[in-house]
Amino acid sequence: MPDILTLMSKLNNRKTMPAGQKVKLSQCMIVKNEENNIKKALEWGKSITFEQIVVDTGSTDRTVEIAKQMGAKIYHFEWINDFGAAKNYAIEQASGNWIAFLDADEYLLSEDSIKLINKLDRVESDPDESRKTSALKTQMFHLNDSGDTFSVGEQIRFFRNIKEIRYVGRIHEQLTIPREIVFYDGITIMHTGYSNSTYHETGKLERNEELLRAVLAENPDDMKITAYLADALYSKTRVEDNIDPDDIKEADELFHEVLNSDAEIPILLRKKTYKYFMEKIRKDPTGYTQIDELCCEAIEKFPDDLDFGYYYACILIKLEEYKKALDILTELEFMLMDDSGISEGLSGQIITEPAAIFGHALIAAQGLGDIDNVIKYATILLATDKSQEKILSPYIATLFKHGVSEEGVVELLGSIYDFGTMNDLLFIARAAKDAGQIEFAGIMMTIAGEML
Repeated sequence: MPDILTLMSKLNNRKTMPAGQKVKLSQCMIVKNEENNIKKALEWGKSITFEQIVVDTGSTDRTVEIAKQMGAKIYHFEWINDFGAAKNYAIEQASGNWIAFLDADEYLLSEDSIKLINKLDRVESDPDESRKTSALKTQMFHLNDSGDTFSVGEQIRFFRNIKEIRYVGRIHEQLTIPREIVFYDGITIMHTGYSNSTYHETGKLERNEELLRAVLAENPDDMKITAYLADALYSKTRVEDNIDPDDIKEADELFHEVLNSDAEIPILLRKKTYKYFMEKIRKDPTGYTQIDELCCEAIEKFPDDLDFGYYYACILIKLEEYKKALDILTELEFMLMDDSGISEGLSGQIITEPAAIFGHALIAAQGLGDIDNVIKYATILLATDKSQEKILSPYIATLFKHGVSEEGVVELLGSIYDFGTMNDLLFIARAAKDAGQIEFAGIMMTIAGEML
């Protein structure tokens, strides 16, 4: 007979749905050696999930121990080199009517977890929406080692627990979704799995490469797997200290195959292929004149990804086609920024780096002698970080070159710098000297000296 205290504990810990709530959310994940991530991976869902299911595929660290301590249901799956099979096993253990399937290196902020359960409850409360909606697609922010967002994408991580929805594929598995997928921009999944530290801690790249090669050996004409292998090899060259030239060569060859293929390839992989060649050409001046067709093709296919327009503008600046570059950058600025911040449905790394758009717009404006835009973009950039001498110095030079008086320069700089502070005056003086404006630099030095 069970101990009475054990029974009481189970009753107290049993989760029930709040009155009126129609969603029983099962959180599922598969793990292996995720002791550094598992606590955060489970914490976000504690207050909103009906159950938390952790399927271990062979951990040798404290992952399972920590998950048990946090109240998760633990299952074990013998690893057979098949991510899809492992994830489907986890789904089969779930008893909720909706599933949240995030990896151990993904999580929601606490406020977003509440938004998620409220959104799902609204879906279930509306007969029409409930009948047609089988999954939610949301934004995903990819974080680096510093916790900063370096790229924005979209993923499907929340879906109905029905037999028609299962993962397909041994690696880079995809969900089969029978009905409508609703994009919900109210929440954002935070993903740390692309950070260099994660790659080193988990051996993720080596594991993926091995499995991709095995799958490709069985299906040598599979362009999707070819593209994933190219991306895995390229990722290795960016995070490893000792770069293998053979990896670079093979990645290049595989990306060429993908670029020239008409096979059906996931959108993300197509984007990565174009970006690979654009980044490569940006570093090779001899290829600048060849990028026009590639960029225009990518921009036409993926107008929602701002990176392609940004890459194109960078090359146009190198070719001194400043007007065309500034037009593109101005359009990107308009798309990126609105009253609520980041516009809906846009993706790409440049979303997280608007300063890069402003910086290149400044260069283009200087090339055109467009003094109004020089003032606009220099002011924006210096207002965010007034210590940028590489911006201030050419800015001062441009102002004087286009006939702005000393009083006018002082007035413009006064919106950014404090002329009553010696440090700011000395900084402006140094920048003016570097810009060749010796007389103006002397004036700044004189004012600063009077403060002693």
